[in-house]
Amino acid sequence: MSDAQTANTNVRQESPAERLQTPVQFVRGVGPQRAELLKNLGILTARDLLFHIPTGINDFSDVRTVPKLEADVEQSVHGFVVDRDVRQLGGGRSLVGILIDCDGHYVRGLWFNQPWVFKKYRDNEHLVFSGKPQKKAGRWEFNGPRVAILAPDDDLEAAAGVLPRYPLTDGIKLDAMQRMTRSAVENYADLVDDCVPESFRTTHRLPNLSTALRWLHTPDSVKQWQDGRYRILLDDLLEFQLGLALRRRIWNRTLKARPIEVSAKVDARIRRLFEFRFTAGQDQSIRDITKDLQHSAPMHRLLQADVGAGKTAVAVYAMLSAIAAGYQAVLMAPTEVLATQHWETFDELLAESRVQRGLLIGGLPTAKRRELLAGISSGTTQLVIGTQAVIQDSVKFHNLALAVIDEQHRFGVRQRASFTGKEVSPHVLVMTATPIPRSLCLTQFGDLDVSVIRDLPPGRQKVVTAKIMEIAEQAKMWHFVRQQIAKGRQAYVVCPRVEGQSEDDDAAAETVFTQLLRTELSGLRVELLHGRMDRERRHDVMDRFRNHEVDVLVSTTVIEVGVNVPNATIMLIQQADRFGLAQLHQLRGRICRGSFQGYCFLLSTTDAVEALERLAALEKSSDGFELAEIDAELRGPGDILGLRQSGAMPLRHADPVRDLSILQVARRMAQDLVDDGRFDLPEFGELKTVVLKRFANLLDLPQTG
Repeated sequence: MSDAQTANTNVRQESPAERLQTPVQFVRGVGPQRAELLKNLGILTARDLLFHIPTGINDFSDVRTVPKLEADVEQSVHGFVVDRDVRQLGGGRSLVGILIDCDGHYVRGLWFNQPWVFKKYRDNEHLVFSGKPQKKAGRWEFNGPRVAILAPDDDLEAAAGVLPRYPLTDGIKLDAMQRMTRSAVENYADLVDDCVPESFRTTHRLPNLSTALRWLHTPDSVKQWQDGRYRILLDDLLEFQLGLALRRRIWNRTLKARPIEVSAKVDARIRRLFEFRFTAGQDQSIRDITKDLQHSAPMHRLLQADVGAGKTAVAVYAMLSAIAAGYQAVLMAPTEVLATQHWETFDELLAESRVQRGLLIGGLPTAKRRELLAGISSGTTQLVIGTQAVIQDSVKFHNLALAVIDEQHRFGVRQRASFTGKEVSPHVLVMTATPIPRSLCLTQFGDLDVSVIRDLPPGRQKVVTAKIMEIAEQAKMWHFVRQQIAKGRQAYVVCPRVEGQSEDDDAAAETVFTQLLRTELSGLRVELLHGRMDRERRHDVMDRFRNHEVDVLVSTTVIEVGVNVPNATIMLIQQADRFGLAQLHQLRGRICRGSFQGYCFLLSTTDAVEALERLAALEKSSDGFELAEIDAELRGPGDILGLRQSGAMPLRHADPVRDLSILQVARRMAQDLVDDGRFDLPEFGELKTVVLKRFANLLDLPQTG
């Protein structure tokens, strides 16, 4: 063997996985300059470029000659730019026209109020217009057409087919991104390993991953692109749902809880504590919970209810069921205000009861805290209400059987998990009065069973809600507020922040408080409440407001959750456009909690379209579940409940709101695979490895499923 042959045999061939990690600058058509720009999109390797998922497509597949055009039918024409003009229409409006020559026939594209289009296209440039044309004065016109730019060496059939649209960054245009992804497909798509078994793909009629990437980036038809996209998004959602299903299975197999039987006698004793009959939604939730409590596998249930629907009463029922069985129960709330509110509810209900109970919050005197911890440890304290203080290492429960976590979205997954994993785990009930979109129920809370209370107690009135946009309207509003206060009602004025940036900053509670004392609310009893005040001061203000020693409470969102003052029937929200829809609905839920009509005024001067849509939705609907879906569509899944900040949406490509139908399919697939044991077969070994690598840490899974 020659020296050259020996040297060649010593050169190790790169594996497909290694080739996919090729720096993106070495992908044909990229180069170092574009590679630097692609970093802004998180694209560093050839694999990253392959998985840069299009946001949509431009369908230029039906390219016609001008004589064959039809009105109001989706189609395309191509030609060269021969004229460009921009006209001012008055009132700040404009009209741009681009005329193209299509083999001697002239077609015009029109863009209203988009003057930048005039400079976007150049004379003699080869363009494809796509849309639904109209014939006017003997000439075909496309109103706001989609446009593809053809380079001199572009093949019309290839360049004017179904063209993906991508997220872009400054310095990279769409046509350049399309060429780069095409190059990545041609040179690297066949190297991608498909961890989904062929048998599973066949059953569900899924293309292999390499084919899906080809269809996604270089489709021959709209259906091909849709099928390729479906496969990529399904993989993302399926892997996450498999992680959730594995966690549920591990809980059921390894964690043991104390079974709790709720007898008819116990049921009757608990119900007698309440002055009202439970609604149908409350009764169904109680049936769900008592069924779970019977088992030795710990309950993991989410109870979601609309504002004022009575979830706390269901929590009381569940906790007293555990105590009646001889065990301890704990309720953890995110704030001291809410914990104290719950404590007062329980304390009033159990005033004639022998149940030993304690409130565990951060500001307890040392001696009282020591006494409470001793009672918890010995088991003599049966019921505990508190903040995160209840999960500190110093708190040792004697025989904890049920943990209730209120406003779960304010806690992390690990804080919820802090109650599990012990030798004997408590049953866990997590609650929220922020209705959760279906998409997030299947992701953020996808490992939990779900109970929903939609119906409100009889007699609860709908809050009258109105936007206040003009100064004249504000004057009428303040007159109305004073009239209501004269009748004995109370009001909240809610501000987005504590301190002002100027002397007339109507977003700042301190500024608004000072102004109202001098102007609209002069002579009335007005107090200020915000989170920077010390604990004693906050509690004193709330107590005086609750006792009707205060007419108007100017506050930040510290009153968003857990504040219950039935006589407070009016809420004014300053700069309401600064709040999310779910938060506005929560705030509105603080009023109309008694027998009097409630009124919520949304003050805003915004002209932002999305903000106006939020305020309009709140005016029209009082259904928190409907508003949750609207909020998810407007804001995107990462912002709902603050999940983007907590990093709790670990999806690569999918959007749970946009892709809800695929998410539901993925959930069914995952549950079937894990529940019937097929996921443990060797053919799924590679997929299981991927799932555990992605989600073991996030979901507290062991590295073996």
